[in-house]
Amino acid sequence: MSRTPPNKARVVVIGGGVIGCSIAYHLTKIGWSDVIVLERKKLTSGTTWHAAGLIGQLRDNRDMTKLAKYTAELYAGLEAETGQATGFKQNGSLSIATHEGRFEDLKRRADMAKVFGLQVDVVGPAECKDLYPLANVDDVLGGIFVPSDGQANPTDVTMALAKGARSGGAQFFEDTKVTAINHSGGRVSGVETDAGTIEAPFVVLAAGMWSRDIAATVGVTVPLHACEHFYIVTEPFDGVTPDLPVFRDYDAQAYYKEDAGKMLLGAFETVAKPWGMDGIPEDFCFDQLPDDFDHFQPILEMALHRMPTLEHAGIQTFFNGPESFTPDNRYHLGEAPGLDGLFVAAGFNSIGIQSAGGVGRVLAEWMRDGLPPADLWTVDIRRNMPFQSDPAYLRQRVTETLGRLYAVHWPFHQPKTARGIRLSPFHDRLAARGACFSEAQGWERPGWYAPDGVAPEYVYSFKRQNWFEYSANEHRAVRENVGLFDQTSFSKFELRGDDAEAVLNRVCANDIAVQPGRIVYTQWLNERGGIEADLTVTRLARDRYWIISGVASQVRDYHWLKRHIPAGADAVMSDITADWAVLGVMGPRSRAVLQGVTDADCSNAAFPYQTSAEIDIAGVGLQASRITYVGELGWELYMPVGGAHAVFDALVEAGRGHGLVFAGVHAMNSLRIEKAYRHWGFDIGDQDTPLEAGLGFAVAWDKPGGFIGRGALLQQRSDGIHRRLVQFRLQDPGPLLYGNEPIRRNGEIVGALTTAMYGHTLGGAVGLGYVESTDGGTVAADFINAGTFEVEVAGVRFAATVSIQPLYDPKGDRVGA
Repeated sequence: MSRTPPNKARVVVIGGGVIGCSIAYHLTKIGWSDVIVLERKKLTSGTTWHAAGLIGQLRDNRDMTKLAKYTAELYAGLEAETGQATGFKQNGSLSIATHEGRFEDLKRRADMAKVFGLQVDVVGPAECKDLYPLANVDDVLGGIFVPSDGQANPTDVTMALAKGARSGGAQFFEDTKVTAINHSGGRVSGVETDAGTIEAPFVVLAAGMWSRDIAATVGVTVPLHACEHFYIVTEPFDGVTPDLPVFRDYDAQAYYKEDAGKMLLGAFETVAKPWGMDGIPEDFCFDQLPDDFDHFQPILEMALHRMPTLEHAGIQTFFNGPESFTPDNRYHLGEAPGLDGLFVAAGFNSIGIQSAGGVGRVLAEWMRDGLPPADLWTVDIRRNMPFQSDPAYLRQRVTETLGRLYAVHWPFHQPKTARGIRLSPFHDRLAARGACFSEAQGWERPGWYAPDGVAPEYVYSFKRQNWFEYSANEHRAVRENVGLFDQTSFSKFELRGDDAEAVLNRVCANDIAVQPGRIVYTQWLNERGGIEADLTVTRLARDRYWIISGVASQVRDYHWLKRHIPAGADAVMSDITADWAVLGVMGPRSRAVLQGVTDADCSNAAFPYQTSAEIDIAGVGLQASRITYVGELGWELYMPVGGAHAVFDALVEAGRGHGLVFAGVHAMNSLRIEKAYRHWGFDIGDQDTPLEAGLGFAVAWDKPGGFIGRGALLQQRSDGIHRRLVQFRLQDPGPLLYGNEPIRRNGEIVGALTTAMYGHTLGGAVGLGYVESTDGGTVAADFINAGTFEVEVAGVRFAATVSIQPLYDPKGDRVGA
């Protein structure tokens, strides 16, 4: 390898681990040959070299599983392509369950795999024993076997990717440290290294556990923290044969891999050990961390139960090395918000080897096309909030996230660590009324309310959880009476200036050139017609707008609009999320409650649906917006934080005479899904168009000046759509849906649910999901109406009613009452 890099390149990749080498490899595959990879020490040093090398494909959702599936397919042919050995073998993987919750989790994930043709076999205890003779299966209920999973040598795979990249023109430079990322005018311009300056319009940060601190130097949030990861390698012993599959005993927090006649036993323990709190040593390379056998001993004791022959096997190696973990156990991928041309791929939570192929491909295509080639929102770097880079927060959270890799994927699971970061002004008042809080982007939001004598704590299950009936009561109260929601976590932005209307109307698919006091529901689209945001725009004055969006997309939406404000335009954007508290008063009696605390006329004639006005409550001036996400008459009340308590107390007092009930986000979710309201990031995203999502009514096709994505939508409208979001209700009131369940039309899989919840008014589990054509034809109403539909739940098919229109209040009479 050359020792002095050139002073210019198209792309500089920082980091020579498996991720950086895969990105370089895939960049050359799309024809970008002018690529430089810079490694501070040696290729694979840091984390890649000591990875276990497991190649598992079944992830937590469909899109991540697709990427892992591609990785396995890539590695299967990589040695033949490059001539570099990879150690890859498809010996399959077996994952076992020792309790019903785990087994249902595995079966539901096996269902998900059917949607895109990944073979996953659900097996019983006897089959588990046949597949893995060394295992004690006395307490095993069953498991899943993935024949195309396997294992590889991480160093060899990385070297093969590097060799393939070099054959495509990429250059690699070891012992070259990046000392700064250069940028100007909101765009990267290259890097500084200890060997000189390199100019480049694209920089990829794939520096593993160093990525957080490097990103911070340019104001980019990449929250990750290293943890100690332990495994042992035994001496050879009888029964360890090359054809043994990778074996995962999730409930014992352990994995097993055959390693040249020996057994590698690793762990993802429930409470992990953070590492690197005082920084990573400058000379850290192929280093190991100190042994801690006491920490690993509980894993080994459980392993002796699962694999009794280990009792007589000697330990050849006890290994401890650092790996990066993130607050939500999902890696960070994509273009950095606020710094064009800087792409990030870091924080792989011990799945870097099995993710590298897919990550390299999608990031290369993203860089080329300017948009992601798949729905990558679950790992998109724009989901992160600045507070999440705080080292103290990360140290707390990663003690939990490492173990979550092998924990049951319970519905509605809430983290235990690093809580209480973002509190609404109503928090203490709601806690006193029994709120059980859930967390989203650091916000503490009431998930449900416990009645007197009931502990506000989640008890997890795939069946009806402990809060099911309490949330059902909240749901019914909103449908029949009135409920109060804390909606302070909404993302809130203000756009001011003489050009505010022109800027917003170009970005919005709907027409926001309306009179002050009007609320417009709209999407923001990309050039392909994909939905980048789903929100409301309220015109407060000629030159002033509010944009209200979901909690998860605060960073994403802010930067999307900001980057689409033309240079020189008189339009100033502000994030006002922290300045305004929000209460939702929702239900048929919401007008009576609101009228009882304000002199403003709240009648339908004076205050119609989708209007907003300034009103006073308890001496506090606030913005009242008649809009709803639950499908009932209601108002969202935006008040200065300083006046929040006074408004809250007045509403609660006025609500006593109307039976006002406090309601949480689970009730809001069940209410909105009955009404078939879409949830951005789940039901709709940047790979879905308004036509596919059934949102064509919110498109102003002929408004002056058009809008971003109009051309793509016009073409799709002419050609017809090949997939359509529709609503489902199970005819059997017993089963529960959570999303990702396969949809069958006339027995054939045609899609999967995107979100689901129990519909307490409709009397069964309700979900949204895309129905896709299997023969390339269009999906119109007759295709939907002519089919017989089923939804598959843990291997069992249930008949479902399907509807293009909302099953609840399809004409919208209740919201306009």
